[in-house]
Amino acid sequence: MFILLSTRRDISWRLARSAYHPIAILSQKAWQSKYTHTMATSRFIDVGVNLTDPVFRGLYHGKQKHADDMVAVLERAKAAGVRSMILTGTSLKESREAVHLGAKHNFYTTVGCHPTKSKGFDSYGKGPNAYLSELDNLISQHLEGPGRVVAVGECGLDYDRLHHSPAETQQRCFRMQLSLAKKHNLPLFLHSRSAHVDFVRILREEGFGEDGGRAVGGNGGLVHSFTGTSGEAEELIAMGFYFSVNGVGLKTEENIEVARGIPLDRLMLETDAPWCSMRPSHASWAHLDNLPTDTRKLYLPRSVKPERFKEGLSVLGRNEPAAIGGVAWVMHLLLDVSFEELTEQVWKNTVEVFQLTELENENKDSST
Repeated sequence: MFILLSTRRDISWRLARSAYHPIAILSQKAWQSKYTHTMATSRFIDVGVNLTDPVFRGLYHGKQKHADDMVAVLERAKAAGVRSMILTGTSLKESREAVHLGAKHNFYTTVGCHPTKSKGFDSYGKGPNAYLSELDNLISQHLEGPGRVVAVGECGLDYDRLHHSPAETQQRCFRMQLSLAKKHNLPLFLHSRSAHVDFVRILREEGFGEDGGRAVGGNGGLVHSFTGTSGEAEELIAMGFYFSVNGVGLKTEENIEVARGIPLDRLMLETDAPWCSMRPSHASWAHLDNLPTDTRKLYLPRSVKPERFKEGLSVLGRNEPAAIGGVAWVMHLLLDVSFEELTEQVWKNTVEVFQLTELENENKDSST
């Protein structure tokens, strides 16, 4: 039985777990054929999609630049192996929209407030406690059925953009949302930028310092779009959290080295679409060189500027869920495991953490 082992210099087939057997080198054409077949059956859950963003309706900064093409975006995602998505709620308004879209398209959602939008708590007409109560009600009403809420967030701290919300406001609103995770026994969908010390301090003070906060009613969770250091990753692993990686998390050589150290059993994948795409200027781009041509067209389809929009083409600069396969490709090389092993373990991690058992049941039904 053969498995694929990958390095940055070459890709070769070796006999499984044996140092005594010779390496069988396949021709590029044969390798592409075998690999494309394996990748065609790969399945993904994009754990971070901002499907509520107006750009998926063709609207950019209030200006309509092209027709609504959300259906085409979702069709490209399906063709690329995306079986489901978790739609991100980043405010009360957008959480409501995410739940609506999730119910319409049978996806999952998060409910919460992004740290840069924390001022929304204070500006809410009835005050911050009423804002929290509205988030609480939205969760309570959508714990079952299509569009069900599977995590509290996106919440956390972002000190790169304090001009949107000051640190004190972010910290207070972060604590308030942690109470929702405890109340509903839901995982957290976390955000941390240049704020690690305060981020982990608050998590510890609120009972999430070990085992993902299960002793206080929490249920673990995910630090999404991870761009921290190896030391920060180790601390969060010890606290019981997982990580999701996207294009921004693979932007620099330093990011690459940190991503290389994430244990496979703590990894999930996301696009954070329409943001955080992989670009030719990023360190990750060179790792896409050996991505089979036919599969590359699925994961990274041809794109044009919004002003030159054509049906059937993606939009330049707008990330899409289909690109999750490209992130998976880079990560399988960095972790030195086969593409199939990586995608299946990531699927397992995601289903387990967010309790998406119906996806496993659907998969069993479709295979019988």
